[in-house]
Amino acid sequence: MPSCFKLSAAFLLTATCFILTAVVHSQEQMTTCDSDPFHVHRLTCDEGVITVDEALYGRSDSMVCSEGRSPQEVANTQCAQEGTLRTMSALCNGKKSCEVNTGAFRNPDPCDGTFKYLATNFSCTPTLILIACEDSLAELFCGPQLVLLIHGADYGRRDRTTCTFERPRAQIQNTECLGPSEVVATMCDGKNNCVIPATNGVFGDPCRGTYKYLEVAYTCECYVSWRDTKSGSWYMETVDRILEEHAATDDLNMPSCFKLSAAFLLTATCFILTAVVHSQERMTTCDSDPFGVHRLTCDVGVITVDEALYGRSDSMVCSEGRSPQELANTQCAQEGTLRTISAICNGKKSCEVNTAAFRNPDPCDGTYKYLSTNYTCSDTLILIACEESVAELFCDPGYVIAVYGADYGRRDQTTCTFERPPAQIQNTECLGPSEVVATMCDGKNNCVIPATNGVFGDPCRGTYKYLEVAYSCECK
Repeated sequence: MPSCFKLSAAFLLTATCFILTAVVHSQEQMTTCDSDPFHVHRLTCDEGVITVDEALYGRSDSMVCSEGRSPQEVANTQCAQEGTLRTMSALCNGKKSCEVNTGAFRNPDPCDGTFKYLATNFSCTPTLILIACEDSLAELFCGPQLVLLIHGADYGRRDRTTCTFERPRAQIQNTECLGPSEVVATMCDGKNNCVIPATNGVFGDPCRGTYKYLEVAYTCECYVSWRDTKSGSWYMETVDRILEEHAATDDLNMPSCFKLSAAFLLTATCFILTAVVHSQERMTTCDSDPFGVHRLTCDVGVITVDEALYGRSDSMVCSEGRSPQELANTQCAQEGTLRTISAICNGKKSCEVNTAAFRNPDPCDGTYKYLSTNYTCSDTLILIACEESVAELFCDPGYVIAVYGADYGRRDQTTCTFERPPAQIQNTECLGPSEVVATMCDGKNNCVIPATNGVFGDPCRGTYKYLEVAYSCECK
């Protein structure tokens, strides 16, 4: 190949943005067979938030969800419930994950006698979501030469699962109090990093007596520094703005091309990809509430805890309304905090810990303490398919699936639980490993696995289960 490429500034910027866009956009699909009155249809994004593109409740294919069904039950492939797309969009758009019961679409029956399923095609947009439980600090930050752009922020509560670990039931019942706020955009737009306390003092109290959280949707925008060779002035603009204003007319006063070796171009590409799929995160929760919840979450991949502190190492953190004496000791640390947080959170997409777990024995009596965790989001992907759904693993062209692990059963009372009877979600100690997924999917570009007892056996009869798969996409 030629020893170098000559790339215009516009082309290089376009290519860089294309790489970033290709990584953060993905097309997903979920299908749930409607064979149970309480079946749960779960959509989730590893990165960004859900945008529903197509949705069908009925039947358009005689092979989908056909196991054990008579020819008459799968013959009608022109069956569709009116309004399914509208309903799914209203329930799921803009969320990282959502769960819908198939029962919501049964009445009126669109085709009596036909065995139906709920199928949704959706996109994961590049918007990032940060959730900070009440009395935590929302810490938003971007990589070098990237700045924050806030798409939306809400403070309050929209569900009974977020920021609920060991909270009193009465404090999480009101799920209609999440209201938008311009505070985050005002304080953070255009900055490389920003810290916002998730408190009533900053956002007001939309629902007294309810334990709240701050939910922020944002992106990191690429800014490029460049020098006008005529005036000698330096400018800083987004890539989109540069391309929009200059690329079409090629009037940008920059060198007309860059000479890049093939090796350099590949290295730069790998660096961009690595920067996207690995991220450093931080969460700090002030210990001002007997039931304070510390929540860690990854948009991409799973959590690896790097550092954790319960105590105080900084006199300014969580200092609002505290006396100098309560902040003076900055050498306070509870032994074993890193070990405890790692055991609870490592390998999960999100986890919640109550600050009360670290209070006894008190590491520094009289000092006002906080729980702070630095963690990495690795590039391992997690796919969860509720029982009787179909797990669809796939990679971009040129990549193949590498399965790190798969479990079938149940490990918590929040996943795949929407409108399920309580008795079916109580057993949280039945999730067992399985080699089936690796055997069937390793080395393939895409793979479909039914999340059923017929494939994995039944590790806990009477419990509604799910399949959890950790995998990555490797170069061929």
